[in-house]
Formats: sequence, C-alpha cells, structure tokens
Amino acid sequence: MKTILAAYSGVLKGTGSSILSSLQDLPTALWPCSSKMKKHLQVISVLQWVISFLAMGIACTLLLIYMFCTDCWLIAALYTAWLIVDWNTPKQGGRRSSWVRNWIVWTYFRDYFPIRLIKTYELLPSRNYILGYHPHGIFCFGAFCNFGTEATGFSEKFPGIKPSLATLAGNFRLPVLRDYLMSGGICPVNRNSMDYLLSCNGTGNAVVIVVGGAAESLQCAPGMNSVTLKNRKGFVKLALQKGSDLVPVYSFGENDAYKQVIFEEGTCWRALQRRLQKILGFAPCLFYGSSWGIVPFCNPITTIVGEPITVPKIEDPTKEMVDLYHGMYIRSLQCLFDKYKTRFGLKESDILHIQ
Repeated sequence: MKTILAAYSGVLKGTGSSILSSLQDLPTALWPCSSKMKKHLQVISVLQWVISFLAMGIACTLLLIYMFCTDCWLIAALYTAWLIVDWNTPKQGGRRSSWVRNWIVWTYFRDYFPIRLIKTYELLPSRNYILGYHPHGIFCFGAFCNFGTEATGFSEKFPGIKPSLATLAGNFRLPVLRDYLMSGGICPVNRNSMDYLLSCNGTGNAVVIVVGGAAESLQCAPGMNSVTLKNRKGFVKLALQKGSDLVPVYSFGENDAYKQVIFEEGTCWRALQRRLQKILGFAPCLFYGSSWGIVPFCNPITTIVGEPITVPKIEDPTKEMVDLYHGMYIRSLQCLFDKYKTRFGLKESDILHIQ
C-alpha cells in the first residue's frame, strides 16, 4: 500500500524521473504478465486475419446495402461510385501499401506459429518470376505472412523483388475486403492480372500462385505431405508465354495449422464439397483448431524458396514444351522437399505425394 501511495505522490510531483522510479517500485503482481500479454496479442492478430478473410467481404456488403436504407445513403452512394471507377485496379497491379505491409500486427501474426522464410538462391531483379506455393493448407498462413506482409523480411532477403500473392478473383468484388487485400500486394489469380504483372510492370515481379488451390485444401491434414500438381500445367504455360522463371516454394507445417474432417470420395458430403467448389471457386472445409475451433494450432511453418528454373519466352508453347518444363518443376519441388524435410520434423522415409 505504501509503494502505491509513493507512486501516486510521484505523479503529483509531476517530474518524469520521480514518476518512472515510483512506477518501477510497484509490485510486479500489479502488472500483467508480459509473456501472457504477448501471447494474447498473437492470438488476436491471427484471429483478425481469419475473421477478415471469412467475413469482412460479406459483412461490408450487407452494411453497404443497409446504409442505402438509412440517412447515410449518400456515403454508400459515393463509395459505390468510387468502387465502379476503381473496379479494374486489382487487375492492374493493385494498390499495395508498404505501411500496411509493415504493420506491427504482422510480427505478432508471425510469432504465433512461428513462421520463417528461408532463402536458398538469389532472385535477380532483372527477371520476372512465378513462385509455385505448396501446399495450400486451409488458409495459406505461410503464403500470406511471407509474401503479403514484411513480417519475415521478404524485401530484405530478396532486394529488388516485388511479391504479389494471387488469390481468388471473387474476393476483389467485395467492398473493403478488396482494398485490405490490395494493400498487402495481393492480386486476383486471373489472366488480366497475370498479364499485367508479368508483361506491363517491368521486371523484378514475383507472382506467387498457390498451385493446388481449392482441390488441395480438401486433402490437407496434419502430417500430410501431398500436393495437387500432376495435372496443374497452366502456370507453366503462363511462365513460357511470359518468359518468367519458375520457382518452387514449399512450406513445412502449413498443413498442421488445423485438423480437418476429410470425407471419403464417393460420399454425399464430398460430392457437396465438390459442387460448392465449382460454384464458389473455393472448397468449404470442415476444420477446427485450438481455441473456439477457429484459432489455428501454433505449430511452426517454415517456407523454403527453391532454385529458379530458367524459362525461355515462347508465345505459343507446344504441349510437349509445357510437359517438359512441368516435369522439371516437379523434380525441382521433390528435390527441395527431400533436401529440407529432416530439418523440419519429418523422417528420411517421408515422401512427397504428387497428385
């Protein structure tokens, strides 16, 4: 009680040194535990991203519609007009913000798992690249943290390279969410956007494509080392048409963020998932995590950026040429997996399954 009164008297005296010394004398029990506070901030940072990705677009759409029925209709009308004028911006490189990419919240996001980015080869600013990210996982936490923020120091590790993480084009039709995604340098994974970034935006561009997509997310589970790649050749054809080098990227631990109820092929539930995947563009997964079901497990995610595969520019590549470079990409990804698997919790006998 005396120490509290002493601190209070220090405040009344008004001198900075007396206030600081008095506060330092307070019992530690009066202060929140530093490690617990940090952990809470980490959980909040991850939770805000998950909720934003799942609900921000729909919530803001409904809010915009509601505002038209209130006295705030003018604000809604102005925003809608601006939205129409700005509609094609995501297809033209977006509107990234270095300020948003460097938010302190992303360091808490990184440290929750934690997430690491490992560079194995140089990426030259004089070239453009297509980075194939594997595996998808549920929310691509590794892809977002490494390429959608600066939390793991991408720009320091790869100077002169500007990453653009590609995601579903439908996300950029939703108000507010589209701006949130663009601020991190995230772009729609469609032809117009890819053409602009790899042909009309100079060099030093690295487009990150999660190759397995929605189909791969339906198969992810802790301990699963499987990627959907065997029949995914569109990104290889694009690389040939643009003369962009291919770079395999593998994230160990991406599939360990959530547990998932995986339905057997042929069941009505799996058929429903496939049907919704075709309609919505993403697969509705039945997953659960550590807290409240939606917070992921805090298992380490380590992203390895592999060796670039030099690709020539061929405007109209033949099927044989696409198959050749697709095979080279698969072999490079397998070598990357085999080289680093034992360093990140896997056994020497573990293999990467290509589906």
